[in-house]
Amino acid sequence: MSFRLFALTLASILFVEALIFVPSASGFRNAWLQERLQAARIAVLALDAAPSRMVSEELARQLLQNAEVLNVSEIEDEMHFQLLDSKMPIEGESYTLDLRAATPMNRISDMFGAFFAPADRILIVTAEGSSPERTIEVVLPQAPLKKGLIDYGHRIAGLSLLIALIAATVIYVVLHFLVVRPMKRVTTSVEQFRMDPGAWTRRLNRTSRRDEIGRAQNALADMEEAVADAFRQRAHLAELGTAVAKINHDLRNSLASAQLVSDTLARSEDPRVQKAAPRLERALTRAINLASETLDYGKAKPLPPDLQPVNLRSTVDEAAAEALAAWPEVEFVNDLPGPRMVEADPEHLHRLATNLIRNAAEAMVSGASLPKRITVSLSPEGVDFADTGPGLPDSAQANLFKPFAGSTRKTGTGLGLVIARELATGMGGDLVLANTGPKGTTFRLTLPGFYM
Repeated sequence: MSFRLFALTLASILFVEALIFVPSASGFRNAWLQERLQAARIAVLALDAAPSRMVSEELARQLLQNAEVLNVSEIEDEMHFQLLDSKMPIEGESYTLDLRAATPMNRISDMFGAFFAPADRILIVTAEGSSPERTIEVVLPQAPLKKGLIDYGHRIAGLSLLIALIAATVIYVVLHFLVVRPMKRVTTSVEQFRMDPGAWTRRLNRTSRRDEIGRAQNALADMEEAVADAFRQRAHLAELGTAVAKINHDLRNSLASAQLVSDTLARSEDPRVQKAAPRLERALTRAINLASETLDYGKAKPLPPDLQPVNLRSTVDEAAAEALAAWPEVEFVNDLPGPRMVEADPEHLHRLATNLIRNAAEAMVSGASLPKRITVSLSPEGVDFADTGPGLPDSAQANLFKPFAGSTRKTGTGLGLVIARELATGMGGDLVLANTGPKGTTFRLTLPGFYM
């Protein structure tokens, strides 16, 4: 990048110098011609001072040499008077120039023509004479003009190259410190982030610059810090998750053994045991569900859904039978049409519906709602799971789909709705809270396609 920047700067300066050279060379050519014309006018004034405007051949030759011209003529009242003549044979192509009607574009065109003109070209130049009513005409070879233009071009080219090198070097040094070096630091940091974003060894410092580069560096420094913190947190969570998974595995085994004992106790004829057994069984069931939900949420990546046409009504009926086994007092109403088919993963849809129905039943039982009814129906927006519970408080609504934050029960984890929503989005749909209030709560499930 540094070499390309230097080369681009040098080329840009030379290009600008080339643009400046064109009018400059045109001005040099015009000044060269005006010097010869002025010398010719002085020679004409010398003739005016001579008797009968006649001078000796030696003086005429000296005047022509001083003016660097071959012939000098004067035109007055459309009469052509030859004043000075070198008596030298004139050979070569002639080219007429009228400086009285010359424009900037004509001068530039004639300047380029002088560069590429034949060496023996003869110029016939017409300009204003010593008085307004007179016109002077001089004949001169173009070879000295061409040589002068070439020498002038060489001098300008050398000077332009020197100026371009100095300017390009200064600009390069300034841009190197202000642009290239900061961009190298940013680029190196980005490359390191791409190779190994977790193992951060070189971190950018924030800068006080307020331009685009400074803002980019500060944004990257903030991102580096955030990513490093995120990776540290992820590592801690991974370690914590491993520990929780081990604890949950042992806990589920212990709870399963305890559940077998509770089943044995439930068959006891002792009235006190029969009274305490249901409460013990519900406590063990909640503990097992808590362990299962925590393990399900702790999985790094759920299995991808196997989408296929699924009968919506029968799947919801199976989920309700499983979810309401512990709450026979809860009424379940399935208003879904029998032949309705939906493209979904059967297992994921079953788990999702089970979570929603179980949460609704727990909310109504814990809130002592009357009646205790769960209704599943089809609306234009999706599938509605409605209950007659006490509704969700504002604090629960704000953290509804956040793990370990959205539960309204003291013993809940808040993972049921989180897992349900992840299952819905995995199938291309979504799960949202449609409405909630004292008369109940409705969750709405949307899926990408329905089929009859």
